[in-house]
Amino acid sequence: MAPASPVLLVIAHGSRDPRHAATVHALTGRVRAARPGLRVETAFLDHCAPSVPQVVDRLAADGVRETVALPLLLTRAFHAKADIPAVLREATARHPRLRMHQAGVLGPAPLLVTALERRLSEAGLGGGDRGRTGIVLASAGSSDPEAIAVIADIAREWRRTGWQAVRPAFAATVPGSPPGTADAVRALRAEGVRHIAVAPYVIAPGRLPDRIARGAREAGADVLGDVLGDAPEMARLLLRRFDEALIPRLSLALA
Repeated sequence: MAPASPVLLVIAHGSRDPRHAATVHALTGRVRAARPGLRVETAFLDHCAPSVPQVVDRLAADGVRETVALPLLLTRAFHAKADIPAVLREATARHPRLRMHQAGVLGPAPLLVTALERRLSEAGLGGGDRGRTGIVLASAGSSDPEAIAVIADIAREWRRTGWQAVRPAFAATVPGSPPGTADAVRALRAEGVRHIAVAPYVIAPGRLPDRIARGAREAGADVLGDVLGDAPEMARLLLRRFDEALIPRLSLALA
């Protein structure tokens, strides 16, 4: 009998805002639909149920022997480097027969840029507006230098696809980080950019995405995209990270 395929365990941050969990579940539902037969479980680090230990306990009780833990995060900041590895170590220590592969975070990836452009198009930005539009790439924010650099790199590369300008912004700002959303919009306007769109580089609604939206409205942005949410590109990217996490396993099997 062939061994059961690994389970995909998607680990989201969690939020007190009920829209967050609803959006995460919509995304994991799209992943299930895209790959029938793959068991997809969802767990949260905080605020929402079920927790990671609860889901890992359930997987072990069901006899699952192999899992891919995928952080539903866009950058490698504190949660990806510390929180998630720690909670996985604690959970799997109780179940030594459960083999856990940890997938990489979602970003950066061309599929995320495609999803951002999908959301801007859905918000009313026309295909012919690219050359006359400045984009504010609005991330939740981080104090991690690696995460800050990644957001700046994404903005730089996205600008090369024909937008008049692309500037990074953070909802939660710290010294040395990009400006807030409203400040970034105003800066573009001061430089003569007449048409400005804000693209939230966040997965699900919550306090920080709401702050991005408020900043966009206060500064008079012309277009505000929605969160990435359950965009088709997001589901494709989750499955890509799942497959990538299993490459060493497949290489060993073929050796």
